[in-house]
Amino acid sequence: MGAIQEIFRRHGSAYRAQFGETMPASHARVIEAITDCRSAASGSVLYQCEDCGEPHVVARCCGNRHCPVCQQGKAEVWLSRQLERQLPTPYFMLTFTVPAHLRKFLRRHPREGYAALFAASSGAIKTLAADDKHLGADTPGFFGVLHTWGRQLQYHPHIHYVVPGGGFDSADGRWHAADRGFFLPVRALSPIFRAKFRAAMREVGLLAEIDAEVWTVDWNVNCQPVGDGQQSLTYLSRYVFKVGISEGRIVRADDSQVVFRYRKVGSSRQRMMALAPAEFIRRFLQHVLPTGFMKVRYFGFLSPSFSMPIEEVKGRIELAHGFAVSAAQATQSPAEPVTPRGRVCSHCGGKLRWCSMVLPRPLGSRGLWRLNAVGWGDGTG
Repeated sequence: MGAIQEIFRRHGSAYRAQFGETMPASHARVIEAITDCRSAASGSVLYQCEDCGEPHVVARCCGNRHCPVCQQGKAEVWLSRQLERQLPTPYFMLTFTVPAHLRKFLRRHPREGYAALFAASSGAIKTLAADDKHLGADTPGFFGVLHTWGRQLQYHPHIHYVVPGGGFDSADGRWHAADRGFFLPVRALSPIFRAKFRAAMREVGLLAEIDAEVWTVDWNVNCQPVGDGQQSLTYLSRYVFKVGISEGRIVRADDSQVVFRYRKVGSSRQRMMALAPAEFIRRFLQHVLPTGFMKVRYFGFLSPSFSMPIEEVKGRIELAHGFAVSAAQATQSPAEPVTPRGRVCSHCGGKLRWCSMVLPRPLGSRGLWRLNAVGWGDGTG
């Protein structure tokens, strides 16, 4: 059992009792999911070894995207897929952060606010990339990941974008490469980002609820090169399915305190923060996303709906670079795909085959639900 799950199991019931009437339903579901993950309350899965025939019963994961136990495997699958699609060009990471004065508004209107953050920041990238003074390409490609936390689990909404260094222009169909260490000027992105967010809020009728000071300050945008291909994607995969705090940062958790490590921005010195268990849970839950909200989004030539297959994208980039992006890339061997860790037999190491799944029935009914190759049935039989 992980440290975060242990905190929720020991203190989640008291937290729900204290805030039950005012707690959002999504928060209650997350408490229940993390508490029950990989326990009898979530049911079980039956596997059988394809080599020795040994049966294996494994407790089910909750599958909740806010559960730290369930995210590691998803990150590995995502990375494997992205490495197959990696492009022969430098990559950049752009981070768009909202001013502190806007945070209370986003807490009140997360669905509208987060959607506007995506629309405004991605629109700023597209607008500036199309400018002939910069990239001169009206179709860049990138994907973004919404995060809402800071290093102390405080509320700090921002979006990380992973961007291959270049784009296509519809006028000539060619690949327009960015300079190796520079993609787009952040000072120009900031006011465009702010203006587009303001327009989005006006459109949904929420502009009057925002503190006017928000429009008088600079909005922080950061851009940095993160390397080529496999190295950058491996590093950035940790951002995609990350939750507010990792298990490794928890130093101690008991009935009175949760102590975890953190570093201030720009400092390498480790610090400790101690929170009461209820405050730790509160900070964790404030990062629960609206139901069904997509926190990872793809744009331009990286969008699944883009008309050009990824192999053609790779070919046009290679052609534009003369088949040699850099001396290092010219000599390195193709990246080996990352194979997601699968279940293996603890007796012989053979591959496990899924046989059936047992789920608890709704509260108040008897027995279990079983799913096997035939279909659903009564798990008591």
